[in-house]
Amino acid sequence: MKYLVIITALFILKVATAQTHYETQMKDALALMNTQKKIEALHAFEQIAKTAPNEWLPLYYASQIQIIGSFGVKDKILLSERLEEAQQLLNKAEAISKDNPELIVLQALLHTAWIAFDGATYGRFLSEPVETLYEKAVFIAPHNPRVVYNRVRWKMGKARYFGKDTAPFCKTLEHALELFATFKPETPLHPNWGKNRTKKALASCRKSL
Repeated sequence: MKYLVIITALFILKVATAQTHYETQMKDALALMNTQKKIEALHAFEQIAKTAPNEWLPLYYASQIQIIGSFGVKDKILLSERLEEAQQLLNKAEAISKDNPELIVLQALLHTAWIAFDGATYGRFLSEPVETLYEKAVFIAPHNPRVVYNRVRWKMGKARYFGKDTAPFCKTLEHALELFATFKPETPLHPNWGKNRTKKALASCRKSL
């Protein structure tokens, strides 16, 4: 019995130490990302993902860096490399955490990066999947501010592309900003971005009224 207690205690200590190490690594990687050291952060998250294969967050952030960094890229080869890497990371994350609204939003943004690159070509077959992804995300997490914000930004971009007024979307942006005010991530490591982007989008939207 005495040995069983010792073994159990050692196991708990090992798990706690590993978890603490993971959290420290994640905080360091997030600090790099938040100080615009994207490449260093990307490599850090990819390394963490290798040592913590059951965690979806490092895969999420590594994919996010690749996807957000793809908007505005003019070179198709470079864009393809980034988005293919991002897709592989997303696939691994989704295998760990299914029907995760944060991952669904990233998938929609990945498709949107292709549409932003060449709307005439990629919009024809990726617009509908983006719509479907956002509908799914809203169904799962209607009060997640990133879901609401990114969905309305997609709709605004689509309206702008077809020459329609974007002013009607201001109310939804206001709602997203209200959600950010009350949203609490599961842990300090979980996604909590988008508030400042929502503020800027709302200010721009109000100017069009």
